Amino acid sequence: MSTPIHRTSTRQSAAVLTSAQQRREGSRTGSTSARSTEHALLAMQSRAGNRATTAAVQRARDTARDTARDTERDRAAENGGASAGAKKNYRDRIAALLDRFKKNLEPIDTFIKGFQTPTNAAFTQQAAVSANEGLKHSAAASGTSAASGNLLTEAAGTVVSGMDAYKNMKDAKKHETGANHHTAKKKAKTKGADAVVGAANSGSYSAAIAKEVTKVQKAADAAVASEASGIASASIGAIKGMRSAFRVGGAARKYKQVKNLGDPHLVHAGSLARLNESREQAGWAAAEAYVALDAYWGHEGQERLELVSEAIDAAWEAMGEARDAAESLQHAERDVEKLSTVQGYAKKKQLTKMGKETVSGGGESTKAAAGIVTAVAAGTVGLASNPVGWGLAGAGAGLVLGVTMYKALRAATKRYEEVHHPERWAPKGETPAEAASRKESLKHALKFWKKVSKGERQAMAREIYALAAGPDISGSGSTTAEMRESARSLLIALKSGPAKHKLEPEAWVETLNDPAKTGDWIQEIAEQLASG
Repeated sequence: MSTPIHRTSTRQSAAVLTSAQQRREGSRTGSTSARSTEHALLAMQSRAGNRATTAAVQRARDTARDTARDTERDRAAENGGASAGAKKNYRDRIAALLDRFKKNLEPIDTFIKGFQTPTNAAFTQQAAVSANEGLKHSAAASGTSAASGNLLTEAAGTVVSGMDAYKNMKDAKKHETGANHHTAKKKAKTKGADAVVGAANSGSYSAAIAKEVTKVQKAADAAVASEASGIASASIGAIKGMRSAFRVGGAARKYKQVKNLGDPHLVHAGSLARLNESREQAGWAAAEAYVALDAYWGHEGQERLELVSEAIDAAWEAMGEARDAAESLQHAERDVEKLSTVQGYAKKKQLTKMGKETVSGGGESTKAAAGIVTAVAAGTVGLASNPVGWGLAGAGAGLVLGVTMYKALRAATKRYEEVHHPERWAPKGETPAEAASRKESLKHALKFWKKVSKGERQAMAREIYALAAGPDISGSGSTTAEMRESARSLLIALKSGPAKHKLEPEAWVETLNDPAKTGDWIQEIAEQLASG
């Protein structure tokens, strides 16, 4: 008959579990294993994780107070609003608080996944080989702390994703067509999938907590819990791996479509040649007009002044046409360069996405294999001390950690440039903000919960829109028809065409030429540049 399992709270401090176990081991055997390097490292991991989590929660509480104060002030200013508006503000407030809470926990979650969890797996395997019960239970206590931190972060992210999905679903219904509709619909799908995966991942972490708790309590059915946890980990790893594979496929298709547009220098070589020919002809016409003017100056007779006046008008008009032809050619050449730059940027973004998703998906697949090995090892005595599971877990965590660190470093660099070099990506015609000092820029770079609002991607989105927009948009009036058509083909390749917006081509073109929709279009293009 198996020993009954006593339920324990998953929020119990892992440090308390570790210290209690060490006292039991010391009183029972008097050995020095409880004071070994492995025990000290595991206890330190647990205490560090608990303190970091507490600090993150405190920061979230401080943010909650600030956000609550701002929200109350906004609601007081809009006191005449209906109850539906108040509900919306309340929902937005909760979503903002949860999102900030999750982002405060993400650095801890990264440390746990990339270091603490693989280390725990290594010590667990070592304990199995050496039959060291003290080390085994210390690793289990540290594992409980790690899985609890993962669960807290994942649960918060799941709720935030669910709320975002719901909000964007409503926005997609509100905006039945156009850029707003497509942006909201795409976000609703992505966030909905994030919520489903997050819920499944939360279940996996719950199983991991149960597995570690049974080890701490020396429960008889610890093998069953380990097997269930391994299966859950393998399942969620496989799901994430498949999702990454789909994203790689989407990015590859978008890259191919953009590449198929061809090099703008070659595509528009004919139109540039025609514009250059027009410039040359206008130049010759102006030269002939000045030759005629010189001839009339030497003409004798009563009609001399009248002929000279007409020749001056003709020369002035010819010069104007020559100047306009030269400006049209220069503008077209600049547009070709811009189109070449934005197409190159779009392809680079898709290649980068393919690389990140491939590495991340490989890491998740490796972790799934580690889960399978764990499940098999739990049910097979002969594999109990097999190091394969530990090796796979470490390799998978290393790949995922590498991608996470790359993303964090890139985001920090962009936040730094955003405030230290505001003129670099500032919109044309807009006075850039005053550049921040190096110290202030570094502080801003470390604010990992903030998104970049004025970076390279937003600047490229503005360039694409300026090329594709109609003549009623400021700065787009001189764009040639051929160039505008190429830019609109780029929009279609980026999945922002008429079909995606549920519009007929004519209506789609009208939205591009509507100044009121400029902001919506730039946001839509920026989103599509980043997604696959």
